[in-house]
Amino acid sequence: MSATQTRSIFPRRLLGAVCIAALGLSLAGCASKGQLTTGSIPSMNKPLEAMNASELHFAAESIGRAYDRNPKDAAVGMKYASVLNMGGRSEQALAVMQQVAIHNPTDRAVLAAYGKALAGAGQFDKALDAIQRSQTPDRPDWQLLSAEGAIHDQMGDPATARQRYRKALDIQPNEPSILSNLGMSYVLQGDLRTAETYLASAVRQPGADSRVRQNLALVVGLQGRFQEAEKIAGAELSPQQASANVTYLRAMLSQQNAWNKLKDSDKKNTN
Repeated sequence: MSATQTRSIFPRRLLGAVCIAALGLSLAGCASKGQLTTGSIPSMNKPLEAMNASELHFAAESIGRAYDRNPKDAAVGMKYASVLNMGGRSEQALAVMQQVAIHNPTDRAVLAAYGKALAGAGQFDKALDAIQRSQTPDRPDWQLLSAEGAIHDQMGDPATARQRYRKALDIQPNEPSILSNLGMSYVLQGDLRTAETYLASAVRQPGADSRVRQNLALVVGLQGRFQEAEKIAGAELSPQQASANVTYLRAMLSQQNAWNKLKDSDKKNTN
């Protein structure tokens, strides 16, 4: 197999590894933002990204009751789907977003979240169709472009993904969520230095949320700079949570250079 072919396989395996790592990092890398606020959503003491499994379960029960009272409320439905997804209940999150999209067929934020939920369930073609149908060519929406880019990344098409991210940045310059997605796109290709550049820029922007900072911590940790990663993660997490995240990442990569093991495995499978 050629070097080019080997590189095309390695990122697909890396995609799985990065998503596993993100689970250890408070579901920072592979979850939706979940940053909506409304009076009808039960108040919570910490961001969803910083919750442990039991806290996510409690949040899902609490927000689920609000959703049951008014399933047409877009903000409540999106928040409920987000916490379900973070808790690993992607199929249920998709079912919720299907109902939210039916009740709010013209809401672009809802349609973007619905597309992400479809992608989270592995239904990439349907996810792209949902987002593209909601887009208006004469007035493109940056959130939909960024969501489309994330789906293309999951489908193993980084060139198209980055094209969508850059179009989104043309509309919404320096938007931290887009810069974060662009950075993670390079992570999936093993280009950690470029990824760090975009993620560091994302963190510096006003409005950068926990997910963005945890993604940067992930990339720094993947390069073996664990103390720096712990410092970044600890900017908003408790010392115990930050330490647990970095310990998880260190364990994942400590098996005599996990990157080389992945590459060696590719070579063995092609002989």
